[in-house]
Amino acid sequence: MPKPREGERKIENSGRPFMCTLHHPSWILGPMVYGICFCPLSKLSNLEALKVADSKTLSEAERERLFGKLDQARSFVGWALDILSPNLISTSMQRRAKYNLNSLSHDTAMALVQLALDQGVRVTQVFVDTVGPADKYQQKLQERFPEIEVTVRPKADSLFPVVSAASICAKVARDHVVKKWKFLEDLGNLKMDYGSGYPNDPKTKEWLSQCLDPVFGFPQFVRFSWSTAQLILDGRAVPVRWEDSEEEAGGPPAAGRGSGTPSLLSYFARTQAPTERQSHRFFHERGLETVADL
Repeated sequence: MPKPREGERKIENSGRPFMCTLHHPSWILGPMVYGICFCPLSKLSNLEALKVADSKTLSEAERERLFGKLDQARSFVGWALDILSPNLISTSMQRRAKYNLNSLSHDTAMALVQLALDQGVRVTQVFVDTVGPADKYQQKLQERFPEIEVTVRPKADSLFPVVSAASICAKVARDHVVKKWKFLEDLGNLKMDYGSGYPNDPKTKEWLSQCLDPVFGFPQFVRFSWSTAQLILDGRAVPVRWEDSEEEAGGPPAAGRGSGTPSLLSYFARTQAPTERQSHRFFHERGLETVADL
């Protein structure tokens, strides 16, 4: 988690601080950024005077301008972020013991509240944008922080200025990360015009189709667990079944054993006859070489 600067941590704690958390889970491209913003209740009018608003209603230039104002108001406003990579999100959602998006969101938000407490902020009120049913999320937060007054509301970033401020910090940070994203994969001459990154954006969908590798899937910039990505994989990628214990459990035959679907291992098997086929870029990029003996 990126640490806030000293000026952002050591804010005025003499009053009753006002604090919030929020999230941005909608995009299919790039990281998910969680933000927290807090200030004393005695300074709430100062925060409102900055005229912060829900980041989704603002242009990029307006968000940058308001972020600059928040940065200049460090004497009474503090903020911190937690940036979750697309790869972390997808692997968490698809591992054998699933760690679903709601649980991931809740745990990250609670960690940010705990960070504020650990930095000496006397938190008495928390305002949170909901993830899942608001009443259940509020109960979960209240049980974790029984001494804090918790309010969970849908669209909290448009209802409470402090949540609006946190949404601006999170969105500005995400914009910067996405613009400077370094692709580990060699995408050749593929244009990096991927639109807004929202699943229903036609430009984003088109880019996803173009960057798909039929065997290795998407670059790590993509949250491959999202349904939009899954549909493209199901329709255009090579069908592969993992060889596991399905047969022993009475399931369908494993790949390559009468199922009609090639085994994943068949893509890596060493043939007896020499081949002229060039290795896939996946292996070159990671410094992998074929070995004769194990």
